[in-house]
Amino acid sequence: MLAIQISRTGGPEVLEAVEAEVPSPAAGQILVRHAAVGLNYIDTYHRSGLYPLKLPSGIGLEAAGTVEALGDGVTRFKVGDRVAYNGTMGAYAEAAVVPADRAVKVPDGVSLETAAAAMLKGMTAEFLVRRCFHVKHGDAVLIHAAAGGVGQILVQWCKALGATVIATVGSETKAAIARDLGADHVIDYSHEDVAAKVAELTGGQGVAVVYDGVGKDTWAASLKSLARRGVMVTFGNASGPVPAFAPLELSAKSLFVTRPKLFDYIATTEELDESAQALFAVIGSGAVKIDIGQTFPLAEARAAHEALEGRRTTGATVLIP
Repeated sequence: MLAIQISRTGGPEVLEAVEAEVPSPAAGQILVRHAAVGLNYIDTYHRSGLYPLKLPSGIGLEAAGTVEALGDGVTRFKVGDRVAYNGTMGAYAEAAVVPADRAVKVPDGVSLETAAAAMLKGMTAEFLVRRCFHVKHGDAVLIHAAAGGVGQILVQWCKALGATVIATVGSETKAAIARDLGADHVIDYSHEDVAAKVAELTGGQGVAVVYDGVGKDTWAASLKSLARRGVMVTFGNASGPVPAFAPLELSAKSLFVTRPKLFDYIATTEELDESAQALFAVIGSGAVKIDIGQTFPLAEARAAHEALEGRRTTGATVLIP
């Protein structure tokens, strides 16, 4: 089968297409024949070495497909079930074995392509708006990179919860996307002062929470945009890690800062199932639509990474085996 691997860290050029044996599931595992593979920014962190892996390694954490074989003791699924998973390294392949307790069934009303595009990004949005910070009706929220994969879901989900959404983007094209998704206000950070604009839009009060997957480039503006006792959720490093800071800096408005990751919010099978059910429910209701902005053949994973890091993508990206 075709698989994408890395034997060294670096830019997109280190992604190698190789022929690999189709693995056999061990006890407690399932073999999933992939219909679609999700592309996520965390994949670039693994590829670059920001998040170290033992090399050589497969890459990719999320995919959806059909159960092709069961390991001993698996009762959670049967052959032929439509499933999706995230958190198991090596998804950039035509098939993969994954622990049965880390996969979820895909409802009939959700396509496998949508599931592959939505699992990691959608479950990230789920824990961000429901558990990391509980967004409620009337909250003002600031969402950076609102036209990106996680950003698009956050905008829609926060609107469904009754929040006032202030979105940031880097171009007029992406501003139009954010508006179409329901953002109340859109700030183009390529030529607008984000913190000053947030202050203007909120009457000087600031926002209850900032969802920031950009990192270094938006850190200072994010802190300035928060209301008293506001929560800074820095969950990604698209522009690089945030700079070191002294906790005393937070005392001006008694701010909170958290750097969460999804896998601490779906640590148990029960948490995984609850998160997936909440995600598929908002997709099924129509409150959240998953925009697959572009697809690439699996063999062209390098081009997909170049497009993602070059900010030439909108919405979600999937690789098709």
